[in-house]
Amino acid sequence: MWHYVYILENETGRQYVGSTTNIGNRLHKHNKGDVPHTAKFRPWKVVYASSFPSKKQALEFEKYLKSGSGTIFRYRHLAPNKLAK
Repeated sequence: MWHYVYILENETGRQYVGSTTNIGNRLHKHNKGDVPHTAKFRPWKVVYASSFPSKKQALEFEKYLKSGSGTIFRYRHLAPNKLAK
């Protein structure tokens, strides 16, 4: 089973990083309001996704993208938005 790391973005440019085995279902949950952390910032769209053969690899990359240097990398290279400088 493949594991995915995804970046969501809303209309204001706010981003959210997560991981899942089914991006479509996970996006639906985010936009339905079933994920407390993202519910008040809806709607979301997927702006980046990457697949990994193992959950461990996906979680390591997700953790990196949420780190300080990973956030800078994310905004510069993976999912730049209008707020990122």
